[in-house]
Amino acid sequence: MTKPIGSYRWTIVALLFFATTINYLDRQVVGLLKPALEKEFHWSELDFSRIVQVFSAAYAIGLLIFGRVIDRIGTKMGYTISIIFWSLAAMGHALATSTFGFIVARIGLGLGEAGNFPAAIKTVAEWFPKKERALATGIFNSGANIGAVVAPILVPWILGVYGWQMAFLITGAVGFIWLIFWHFTYEIPAKQAKLSKAEFDYIHSDNETTPDDVADHGKPVSWTKLLSVRQTWAFVFGKMLTDPIWWFFLFWLQDYFATTFHLDTKKPNLYLAVLYTLVSIGSIGGGYLSSALISRGWTVWRARKTAMFIFALLVLPVIAVRFGPGIWGAVALIGLAGAAHQAWSANIFTTASDMFPKRAVSSIVGIGSMAGSIGGIIFPEIVGRILDTYKKAGDAQGGYSIIFLMCGSAYLLAWLVMHLLTPTMKPVNLGVPESEPVA
Repeated sequence: MTKPIGSYRWTIVALLFFATTINYLDRQVVGLLKPALEKEFHWSELDFSRIVQVFSAAYAIGLLIFGRVIDRIGTKMGYTISIIFWSLAAMGHALATSTFGFIVARIGLGLGEAGNFPAAIKTVAEWFPKKERALATGIFNSGANIGAVVAPILVPWILGVYGWQMAFLITGAVGFIWLIFWHFTYEIPAKQAKLSKAEFDYIHSDNETTPDDVADHGKPVSWTKLLSVRQTWAFVFGKMLTDPIWWFFLFWLQDYFATTFHLDTKKPNLYLAVLYTLVSIGSIGGGYLSSALISRGWTVWRARKTAMFIFALLVLPVIAVRFGPGIWGAVALIGLAGAAHQAWSANIFTTASDMFPKRAVSSIVGIGSMAGSIGGIIFPEIVGRILDTYKKAGDAQGGYSIIFLMCGSAYLLAWLVMHLLTPTMKPVNLGVPESEPVA
């Protein structure tokens, strides 16, 4: 009989799932309130683009900082600092009385929220063998979509009943509830008394595991060393080309549906809720696919590359969204693209822990995600200028057609660049730090 392995690692994934849900709930509020805030503060499309850009810039800086800090102080303390910072900043939006006030609040939110993914991906690398990491990542990453499902229902209701300030206060306060569970539940495997020996051994059961991968040296690898290898740049370009597309979906879809289909922004948006439900399925399914291929004997790199190529192809139909059969056609096409993005995301995040030892994972995720945020700074500028230009010409939908064309083609380009840089995703040997014993 096979000895039970244990399942405490899935409790950890549940914590990561809820943290990511809260992260995206707080992030998306301003996009859902965009039509109301535009009227109150007299924003143009370019004004809103600048607010998105400020968040992206702060997020980029925060990713670089948190990626480094979390590799040094660990996931438990790193996550704690991150969620306190971003929850306070999310609530701080309610104090804004001008566009500048929103900019300050977005800077704080961007800096704080940047800790979520470096901490979460490093946690998965600590708690899961490589064959389960994409599935675990897909599950916790689906929290981004659950937040996006809840937000279009919750935020417009709060707006209609209590006003926009309360929307920020209520959603921002949720992070402190999560923090209680995190404090009493989480420790790294080596320190977790509730973890069985069988499950501990399973977590570290990879044939490819090395002493450098298993040991928690506590000394981050220098950025110079990380930037000297191709694997880093593959992750960087993969994130830079695709992250901005997801951010466009988060910040502009409410406006797209409102202007295209004349929806009331003070009522719960069923269409966006259905759309992000589809996206949630993509996140978990995308993680499952590559994990299933590995379980069938495929090499890690072949499984990840094949899965990511399939998901890149599934984004392409979004190009035709303007020509879809009404609002539900748009929901289906954008939902498919969003699901494919989250499936892609589950796998590209996992490539960081596939190619790098655990002590460098948070830094790599920080560097790559910072690159994605830089793309998130550039793309909103393009979006804002395109939409303003076409709106002035009386053809707002023409602007969205160009934008969806860019969205649809970004993933195949990213896949090609990553494949050229790392054809077989060879693991990086960074060496054991000096004065550190090999475990």
